[in-house]
Amino acid sequence: MVTEEAESNKRQKEGCIINCLPSDLIEQVFFRLPVSTLLTCTGVCKQWKKFIRDPRFITSHLQHAPRYALLFFPQESISCNPYPSDAILIDEAWSHSTHAVPVIGPDDFLFGSCNGLLGLYTKMSTIKIANFATGQCLHLEKPIKNLKGDHFSLYSFGFHPVTKQYKVAHFLGDSIEGHSQNNDKFSIIQVYTLGDESWKDIRTPEALSLKCVRNSGVVNLDGTIYWLTEDIIASWKYAIMSFDLGDESFKRIQLPATLEDCAHDGPPIYWIREIDRKICLVTIQSSHYLTRRLHGNLLIWTLDDKMGQRWSQKYNIQYSPSPDYILGPNLVHRDKIMLQHRDCKLYSYELLGDDSETKMCKVTKLLDFRPHKPENMKSYICVKSLVSLDEYKKAGIVRIPRQREGWKLKRWEAWEHKLRNKEEMWNNIYELEHGRMEFSQTMALRLKLLLPRIPDEVTRQQTSLKISQIIPYFPDQARSLRRLNCVDQKRDFDDLDARMDKYKDICEAISQTMDIIFSTLQSCIQVQPAWQQRLAGGLVRDVGGGDLQAASDHRV
Repeated sequence: MVTEEAESNKRQKEGCIINCLPSDLIEQVFFRLPVSTLLTCTGVCKQWKKFIRDPRFITSHLQHAPRYALLFFPQESISCNPYPSDAILIDEAWSHSTHAVPVIGPDDFLFGSCNGLLGLYTKMSTIKIANFATGQCLHLEKPIKNLKGDHFSLYSFGFHPVTKQYKVAHFLGDSIEGHSQNNDKFSIIQVYTLGDESWKDIRTPEALSLKCVRNSGVVNLDGTIYWLTEDIIASWKYAIMSFDLGDESFKRIQLPATLEDCAHDGPPIYWIREIDRKICLVTIQSSHYLTRRLHGNLLIWTLDDKMGQRWSQKYNIQYSPSPDYILGPNLVHRDKIMLQHRDCKLYSYELLGDDSETKMCKVTKLLDFRPHKPENMKSYICVKSLVSLDEYKKAGIVRIPRQREGWKLKRWEAWEHKLRNKEEMWNNIYELEHGRMEFSQTMALRLKLLLPRIPDEVTRQQTSLKISQIIPYFPDQARSLRRLNCVDQKRDFDDLDARMDKYKDICEAISQTMDIIFSTLQSCIQVQPAWQQRLAGGLVRDVGGGDLQAASDHRV
């Protein structure tokens, strides 16, 4: 028998062999592992934990991490029913995730994504910074509590590559007569640096349009925030403002000089977007009669030189009919453009052609996100990372979240009850299927004992085949304890309905087959009805049918 000391020495020896591998070889292996696996590896040994937690490895792993499109659906009320906030990840192979993002609560609103960290606005007195891969969260006190007119679209979150600092920015509407907030203009951007003790106010060069921030979007790229603002002097009445998170300075950038404006159409609509890590201006004409309807070609311009304010046309997309909505702040993933339609479906298109004439082809439906509204959908390019929030937790404005929040709030009790009912129904159908299989197997064994008493060989073989048909096959289906996202939640309800209907159909088919078998046995070997009843054990009728009906009555 191997002694405990010998076993301990063996483990130490094996550990030494692993740790003697070249560090660059271990690094190359670790680069290829997902964050979830790396977190498990930190528990293997102290050396691996130290290696994986090293800031240099975290930065290098971040640079090698695959990119995802994160689709966010904010909490909204549809037909007087509340639907929680949700998110879906689309990977580089264009497969979408199954489970919900745990760090996103039912009332959270996403306002930024940076290096695997999400900026989440809550209706409480805090905002949340969360690593959606590791589950770490940091709750920060808002710059102003209970601010009237506050909205998640007025926040931005980014990282400056030079200062290595993460910052949250808030566009603060101007006060009117010292009381309420102005929904049209802002003169202050409130900035918080993760780890600092408080927010600070940065005054803008002039009063800027808050309406443009809400309607045209905000992009945070390489430590600089970009947004559209009104400019009555400019040819197109708009310009782009930038705010550098490093030196906290502002810069005005003029729009391309060669933008088209069709006189017979409505006014052009502009959005600020990010494509291939470059700032882009997206524009399309509105309808002359319906300003919310888009019309004509979709033009996308890329800012090639920020200092020289040099633009180039990237795409002139011919699309018929015109798109219903423009996804943002990221609308291109893996060289394909993503567009949502009024039918609540998201599609991807390949872009072919040059900058003067671009056609969309090879359309692929990505998902059906009903009942969420297409106009509220957001898209961010993100990565899964090991970036830790531990070093920022001691700051003065970090708050402990309330004990009753998120799914624990009363408003989500009915939603949670609905999901619990669904899980109970899945358990019920599994029990019914298991009971049916046991019953059918027992019946098959009993009936096979009577086969030798059938004199005709052909009839005996046909009856044997019928007996084998009464044993149903129900595939095993392991249930995950993790919460599903909105798309797969809907699919799971549909699967449950289909599985219950299938169980009912199988029970009816087995009952009909058994009637045929008993009829054959009666005609061949004169089985008495009383004996037939004993053979079936009183279970020939549709066993479990009553339970199935009870489960069906509770379908959600």
